[in-house]
Formats: sequence, structure tokens, C-alpha cells
Amino acid sequence: MTGPRITTLTLNPALDIATSALLVRPTHKIRTFGEHLDPGGGGINVARTVHVLGGDTEAILLAGGTTGALVVELLSEQGVPRRVVPIGGRTRISMTVVEQNSGLEYRFVPAGPEVSGPEWHAALDLLEAVACDWLVASGSLPPGVPTDAYAQVARIAARRGVPFVLDTSGPALQAALGSGITLLKPSLGELETLLGRRLLHAAEQEAEARKLVRNGAARMVALTLGPEGAVLATADEVRRLRPYGDVTAHSAVGAGDSFLGAVVLALARGEPPAQALAWGIAAGTVAIGGIGTARLNRAAVEERYRALAPIAAA
Repeated sequence: MTGPRITTLTLNPALDIATSALLVRPTHKIRTFGEHLDPGGGGINVARTVHVLGGDTEAILLAGGTTGALVVELLSEQGVPRRVVPIGGRTRISMTVVEQNSGLEYRFVPAGPEVSGPEWHAALDLLEAVACDWLVASGSLPPGVPTDAYAQVARIAARRGVPFVLDTSGPALQAALGSGITLLKPSLGELETLLGRRLLHAAEQEAEARKLVRNGAARMVALTLGPEGAVLATADEVRRLRPYGDVTAHSAVGAGDSFLGAVVLALARGEPPAQALAWGIAAGTVAIGGIGTARLNRAAVEERYRALAPIAAA
């Protein structure tokens, strides 16, 4: 592949299991069907998205045990280049169950294995040398990794002159603000948690995204709003874009990662922020229409983008 290389970092990957059940009830044996296995975790999903959309990518991940080996095997099956930092603990298993009777989605997400200092420092050492044009760190931090880990990653990217993209939450997000982030992607819920208050109106949401940029938290902020689309704030403007056409949502798992992967790929290719936002909305919309984590069809994403591009440019 040609073009800019987008390297992703996943410190807390997962073996994602997605399945369906007629009804979820306590104490009962729940029969499931339609299982899907995917390599999961924020950075992995971003890399998978970039790969499906024809970009040059490489996923760096911590992985251990038989579950970690299966995550690596699934990445290999999908043709996603990767570098694995081995750990002693077993990679976590996350499960999503869609209850067909109600349409509700239940997510079970473990904290992850304990990671030692030498293990996660090995990932930082790898980032010092790996060839990349953009660096994306996405996902939660596993036990044992300090809260400021992503701030340390940001400093590595800054020393190398590589644009840095971050998607995380809670204390890890707070600790990384202002550390040289090119693009920050919180969800609305993550931003509300950071601020300690609800943002119920569009004007509030856009104002807080703009404030993060003006305060130096990040050069750009992509605020995802679920079915309401997303807001992209830069130093020059704030744009809001909603999904186009009918959307049948089956699962939201990995949709934000798909959004981010498409946005970063567009920006890395030199497209303006408005068009990058359209690519992100297109990818996120296609992602929620499928079962499993971040499963995209390139043609479907491109079709949705063609419908959104004129609206985004207006």
C-alpha cells in the first residue's frame, strides 16, 4: 500500500464476542446464536478501519495467553499488519449480547490483565522507533499502566514530529490534555464525565468542543454524538454533521473507532476537516448496521460518503 502510514497503539486489546439471544434473564441459561469473533480494542479497531478503507496501517498491541494469540490470529486473517508486545497475563474477553425481544444491547467488558512496568515500557520503546506518519492511541488502560501513559505517548510523538490522535476516557483522558494532541475524540458521555455536567443542547456541545481547542487541550476535537452524528472543532470553525438517510442500528460496538479511523485516514491524506468529518460519519454509520466489532464494507462507506460530502462542504 502507498500513502501515509497510520500506526495505532492498543494497550488493552480484547477478544470481542458478539452474539444474540431472544431474552436475557437472571439465573437462567441464556441460549445464544449468531456468534461473531473479532480482534477488539480501540487502536485495533482503528487499524482495521484504515485497512478496509485502503490505507497503510500497522497495529501495535499488548497481547498474552491463548486469548491474545487468537486476537493476533484474527488480525492476520483480516490482513492487518501488527506488532505484538507479549505480556504474561491473558488478553481479556469482552462480550456483547443483543436481546432480540427488546432490541437492547448488553456489554460485558473486563478491566483487562495486570501489565507490568517492563511490558508497557516495551510498547513505548517500540513507538520510539516504528515508522509512522500518524500515531493513534485508543482505548482504556489496563491495570498496572499509569494514568499518564498516553501523555507519555504524546511526548514521544511530539519528539518525532508525528501527529498524535487520542481516544480514551476518565483519568487517562484528563492526564493527557494539553500534551500535544493533534486530534482528540471524546464521545459526548466522555466529555460530560470530564466536565462533571450534562451537555443537553447543541450550542453547549459545540462551545465545549471549541473551548478544548482554544485552551490548548488539542488542535482539533471530534465529539461523537451517537445517532446525532458528530461535531468537529478546529481553530477556525466548528462543524456539526448528522448521518444521511435511514440507519438501522444493530450494534454500536466499535462504531466510534470506525469513525475515528476514517477521519484520521482522510486527514492523513490531506483532505480538509469537513470532508474528514463526512468520512467519519459514513464509516460510523456503516459500522452500527452490522453485528460484531467495527465490521465495515468499503463500498458501503464510500457510498454514504458520496451522499454526505456535499452536505459537509456546504
